[in-house]
Amino acid sequence: MKNQLIIVGLVLAILGGVGLAIDSVSWNSEETLVEVGEFEASATVPQSREIPPLLAGGVLALGLVLTGIGAARDS
Repeated sequence: MKNQLIIVGLVLAILGGVGLAIDSVSWNSEETLVEVGEFEASATVPQSREIPPLLAGGVLALGLVLTGIGAARDS
């Protein structure tokens, strides 16, 4: 369990750091506009979501705390 805390903590710390480094995530999705019989019209729609810095910082801090707890229990 000690190693699991360290691994989870490191993963969360990395995700939090990435969340602080980039401010939004963008992707394209395909949506069907019209569907009549076998005919289908679709469009590619760009979408994006912002990553709140407070959330990313909290995830980073939680990851560092879990890593520290796991390392303290290991020794």
